[in-house]
Amino acid sequence: MKRQRPLINIDPDIQGGTPCFAGTRVPVKSLFDYLARGRSLDYFLEQFPSVKRQQATAVLERAEKLISRGPAAA
Repeated sequence: MKRQRPLINIDPDIQGGTPCFAGTRVPVKSLFDYLARGRSLDYFLEQFPSVKRQQATAVLERAEKLISRGPAAA
C-alpha cells in the first residue's frame, strides 16, 4: 500500500502553528481567503508557487467531503 504524503502541516515553528500546505510556509486559510474574494485557483497558485496544484485541489476536495457530511459528523 502506497503511503500518502500529508497535505497539511502544523508546526509551532512554522507560522506559529498555523495549518500550512505541507512543505511550504503558506497557510491553508490563504487559499480559502483568495477563493472567497473571487480569485481563481490559478491566481492563488501564481502568487504561491511553492504550493502545487495537486495539493490545493486535494485540500479543496477534502474540505468538500467534510462539508458534505453535515453537522452530525462534526
